[in-house]
Amino acid sequence: MTKLLLIEANGNAGEDLLRAAQALGVVTHVATHADLYEKYPQSSRDLIAGTVFTDFSDLELARKELVAYGREAGVDGVITGWEFFSGLATLVAADLGLPSHDPALADAVRNKRAMAEAFDQAGAPAPRTVSGPDAEVLAARIAEAGLEFPLVVKPAENAGSIGVSIVREAAGLAQAVTFAQGWPFEFPHGTPLDNSVLAQEYVGGVEFSVESAVVDGVVRHIAVTQKFTTDNDSRAELGHTVPAELSSADRATLLAGVEAGLSALGFRNGIAHTEIKLVSPGVAKIIEIGARPPGDHIMKLVRLATGISEAAAYIDIAVGRAPALEPTEQRAAAIRFLTPPTAGVFRGVSGVPDSEHVVEAEVYAEPGKEIGDPTDNVARVGYVIVTAGSTTEVNELANDVVGAITVEVERP
Repeated sequence: MTKLLLIEANGNAGEDLLRAAQALGVVTHVATHADLYEKYPQSSRDLIAGTVFTDFSDLELARKELVAYGREAGVDGVITGWEFFSGLATLVAADLGLPSHDPALADAVRNKRAMAEAFDQAGAPAPRTVSGPDAEVLAARIAEAGLEFPLVVKPAENAGSIGVSIVREAAGLAQAVTFAQGWPFEFPHGTPLDNSVLAQEYVGGVEFSVESAVVDGVVRHIAVTQKFTTDNDSRAELGHTVPAELSSADRATLLAGVEAGLSALGFRNGIAHTEIKLVSPGVAKIIEIGARPPGDHIMKLVRLATGISEAAAYIDIAVGRAPALEPTEQRAAAIRFLTPPTAGVFRGVSGVPDSEHVVEAEVYAEPGKEIGDPTDNVARVGYVIVTAGSTTEVNELANDVVGAITVEVERP
């Protein structure tokens, strides 16, 4: 019987991984917090064979406890459904002698400061980056490196565009640093986060994400996704489409950049989610790479568009089996997030079309909830997923669907 340790099944990737494991005949054990486990939906809990409750506010202690549990349970692979624990999953798998990435670079698959340093040392194509513990030190390092505004200022360890802003001039740096340092702990596990702040040269172009599988150091690309973001000084994600509409030359440029980044970060066995910009013909810049499943329901888009289960591929690689990576579908799928027009009290959503092309729609914000401005992914209130025969068609459909929907907000 093949056994899997899943470090945190919370989040939209968690149930996808649990269901994929069940379909593969793999028994899943989950590491989480006891109070968080109580909030898991019953549909998830029914797929879990065993649990280990550990304290993720101390990652070294959690590592020891998970290694001990893994040995006792006889697990055959270690994965994570939670971005913040991708480095921990690498270390636990390596400690158990199971398929993993390079444990010496485990921090760099999560911490953006360590990641930028690894890219720089390896010559991977990425924006020039400096970091500092406060605005004064960061300003000095910006000047020393000769970086010019505008710059992207972001926390070393966070997710979902939280704390990220574009700074147009030096006078805005202190406020951006304060904003980036506003989340010193990961939620909901209380894991302390690196409080340093990055300043990164702003690169224009079109943003994409790339889903890849790595087996014994050999990279196979699963899909290229087009990202849609706000175009103001924040970078909230508005949606994604699979596959991205690209020329063969542009696709090759993106994939070459991804492969250089994966090599720099010591990827060996697992999956990768790369955020990357096509700056100009022949030029790509990596924004970041995660050693984990994508969020934002991108795995669903990949499955709808290609027939490939990225969740199943991740599990197969983790337990030492060959993943199924050949496409069985040639369609297009898109997700668009429902965001408020302004901060206020959420009252509801109306106008979701009843269409055969809308395969999934969800509103997860409760009426009466206070919601903020749509400057990061936290302000979302729901989403819709649509499918069609081509990328052009699915993007048009997605625009029509979102255009018909009203997010009702009462200003305070």
